[in-house]
Amino acid sequence: MTLLVSHTTIDCHDAYALSEWWKALLGYVDVEGDPNLPGHEECMILDPETGHQLLFIEVSDDPLPAKRIHLDLRPRDATQDEEVERLLGEGATQVADHRGKYGPGTGWVIFADPEGNQFCVLRSKAEVAAQAQPSGV
Repeated sequence: MTLLVSHTTIDCHDAYALSEWWKALLGYVDVEGDPNLPGHEECMILDPETGHQLLFIEVSDDPLPAKRIHLDLRPRDATQDEEVERLLGEGATQVADHRGKYGPGTGWVIFADPEGNQFCVLRSKAEVAAQAQPSGV
């Protein structure tokens, strides 16, 4: 089992404005079918050549937390639950569990590495696709 970097997340006060700034700087674009608009609390931009994604998330902390950038990881060939167990066995520290936050099959788990750097584990692409299927299909 291994994980892949799904995207890099940046905590900020104005997700739209900061995503627009970085989009112009890096030549990134909006994700097809998910345009960023003023007032959006989460704005994802994409490198059209490599597929790398930056996600800007608004947080109300003032001042912003010291650790504002973290990786969001997605299982390559396992489930989220399997990777959570593996990471705990590897010595990662679970900071928060948000599985099911928006209903069954949603959410993420926040971990810290041995030096306290935080990262999130999302659901695998297969889990996301299975959730998107209508029941009975």
